[in-house]
Amino acid sequence: MIPRTLVAASSRPLVLSILSQKDSYGYEIIQHVKQLTGGSMDWKDGMLYPVLQRLEHDGLIGSYWGQSEVGRKRRYYRLTPKGIEALKKEKQQWLDVHTALSKLWGPEPCLT
Repeated sequence: MIPRTLVAASSRPLVLSILSQKDSYGYEIIQHVKQLTGGSMDWKDGMLYPVLQRLEHDGLIGSYWGQSEVGRKRRYYRLTPKGIEALKKEKQQWLDVHTALSKLWGPEPCLT
């Protein structure tokens, strides 16, 4: 499992990246992260919704109510133009971290 501090640090770029692909709702975002990480990031509602609220407060995402396939109302989230710009910055910052770690660990880091 990935430590909480790393999960927290990566939550913003993960959510923005997921929403850059399509509008989504909370449970679907949680399942997407779980699938992307092979289960090593097991987000819970209590972790995701404060992140979504913060992103919405900062104007990076917007929300609207919509119907699911089974007719249930869900709150969907979408990226705003400001969110698209924030995602570009997030990507560059994470790529910079990845580059630095790759220089230290090599292209195929061994776990010993």
